[in-house]
Amino acid sequence: MGSLNELSIEEASRLLGAGEISSAELTEACLSQIEATDGAVSSFLEVTADSAREQAKVADARLKAGDDVRPLTGIPIALKDIFITEGVRTTCASKILADYVPAYEGTTTAKLKEAGAVLVGKVNMDEFAMGSSCENSGLQQTRNPWSRDRVAGGSSGGSATAVAARQALGAYGTDTGGSIRLPASYCGVVGMKPTYGRVSRYGVIAFASSLDQVGPLATSVRGAALMLEAVAGKDPMDSTSIDAPVPAMTSECGKDLKGLRVGIPKEYFIDGIEPDVDKAVRAGLHQLASLGAELVDISLPHTDFAAATYYLVATAEASSNLGRYDGVRYGLRAGEDEGLVGMYGASRDAGFGTEVKRRIMLGTYALSAGYYDAYYVKAMKVRTLIRQDFTSAFENCDVIAMPTSPGTAFEIGSRIDDPIAMYLSDILTIPVNLAGLPGISIPCGFDGNGLPIGLQLAAAPLQEPCLFGVAAAYEDSTEFHKRAPEIAGA
Repeated sequence: MGSLNELSIEEASRLLGAGEISSAELTEACLSQIEATDGAVSSFLEVTADSAREQAKVADARLKAGDDVRPLTGIPIALKDIFITEGVRTTCASKILADYVPAYEGTTTAKLKEAGAVLVGKVNMDEFAMGSSCENSGLQQTRNPWSRDRVAGGSSGGSATAVAARQALGAYGTDTGGSIRLPASYCGVVGMKPTYGRVSRYGVIAFASSLDQVGPLATSVRGAALMLEAVAGKDPMDSTSIDAPVPAMTSECGKDLKGLRVGIPKEYFIDGIEPDVDKAVRAGLHQLASLGAELVDISLPHTDFAAATYYLVATAEASSNLGRYDGVRYGLRAGEDEGLVGMYGASRDAGFGTEVKRRIMLGTYALSAGYYDAYYVKAMKVRTLIRQDFTSAFENCDVIAMPTSPGTAFEIGSRIDDPIAMYLSDILTIPVNLAGLPGISIPCGFDGNGLPIGLQLAAAPLQEPCLFGVAAAYEDSTEFHKRAPEIAGA
């Protein structure tokens, strides 16, 4: 056995249950890894070492007594700093919330504590989850553990980096347009976005309410499945959460793929995809076929409109959601000598970063009188067409396979002044969010620079077990997920 922090969640859970390791040992291994490597990658905004050690002691007592032991009992987990955590600073990587300490617990963190998980800290992200590279954080720059001059992906870049660097066995992020799957692809880990409504958003700081969804990142498919199962379910505090039973998310892991139909959308294999990515993803498709799956050609004809639709819907909802940050009730306050309106403007100007301001202005324009019907309403109609494309496709296939991203992690700073190029990083993940589907990114290779490549799979609503089953079959037959980065300078 190597270092304990290198264990997958399912391996650690088995060893904890058998009494072969303790949560205290496991937690200490992760905290040591954070101390040794975080100066190089800057995943964490706050490390909650003292409370993690206390939670580990409680978990060990629970394990020893056999009292309500669950798969995540004693497992060290990191949280994107978008999750409300009672008594622990929650910033959303924004200066406007730099000193905000919530007085209540969100549903995800409450469920994790109930499950006996050990929360080791809060990790970096693009400010208010608006970004594809983690460069838009108002607090620090997270670096890709495979190459420190490359981005980690966003907006859940800190979550992906923490898992890839083995600083935690798993991490939770949020996915609005690819914010879990994209950094998972860039960092060589598993990242899963569930069906919209599968996990409560109560206690998740809102970006775009009709798109945001909580999901797991882990080093293995089964680990991600166990993480999703722990937090899924109907929540009376979130009216958009789905009232549906939560199945055993690993129930189809280990099954063969004979008879399973994998749809290949022609719109996702086009010019602009890096050759190494195209080659690795096509090899992944052949691997699925070798495992018994049938590859089926499908079409998603409204794909070309997805990015424009997303950036109208998401910015409009962001404009509405971020109106609450006014310097009055909580968060940064500036310009108190300038009157009420002046204080609003000064607080928002000082507290929000450039990308957040850009999206607020775009969304406010799209919702303004005279433009609402032309932009927002039209975008919602196109969104319906995109959803219908997927519904039709699933009549002919069980899952859909495609690249997670057109390329691998790009150099830090190379797109920060080109918003359009940055927005197009998400072009292959956005449609799944618009349709409210579950999607997963799994490692499927490396490019010529040794940077990870992700294969994306999507399924019909609430078909997460099927999705995990296909992803696990691929993972079991390959070695890509077993590679870990050597962090220079750590």
